[in-house]
Amino acid sequence: MIAFRIDRRSGVATYLQLVHQVRQALRLGVLEPGDRLPTAREVVEAVAVNPNTVLRAYRELEREGLVEPRPGRGTFVRRSLARPAAAADSPLRAEAAAWVGRARAAGLEREDIAALAASVLDDSFPPPEPPPPFIPAPRPPQTHTHTQEEDT
Repeated sequence: MIAFRIDRRSGVATYLQLVHQVRQALRLGVLEPGDRLPTAREVVEAVAVNPNTVLRAYRELEREGLVEPRPGRGTFVRRSLARPAAAADSPLRAEAAAWVGRARAAGLEREDIAALAASVLDDSFPPPEPPPPFIPAPRPPQTHTHTQEEDT
């Protein structure tokens, strides 16, 4: 079961925080197809958010094809985003955890480590190509029909 955390100072909409946390749990294999998400009432009680916020997050996840509501039973995971190399028991995760431990031992705070990791990710994954500029189709030349009034 996923346990949501809300950072009210992040500037990120609460429903998006819920969506991101579910996606992350799907990527890490914490949630798998068939798992039930907490009910809106359970989320409201756990993190003190409006029930409509939870429902909005779940609708977004449904739109993405990640979850499906089952009337009277709850909202269930439809598909996983997990890759074996990112699993909780993978060697890569163990290496990442060891690296974070070394960074903390070197005196870095959470924000420092996040900034460093984001910088390395930015260097490793170039930004996507921007879309081509919009160039409107040329208009056909306007034809002028000669009228009798122009002769006078």
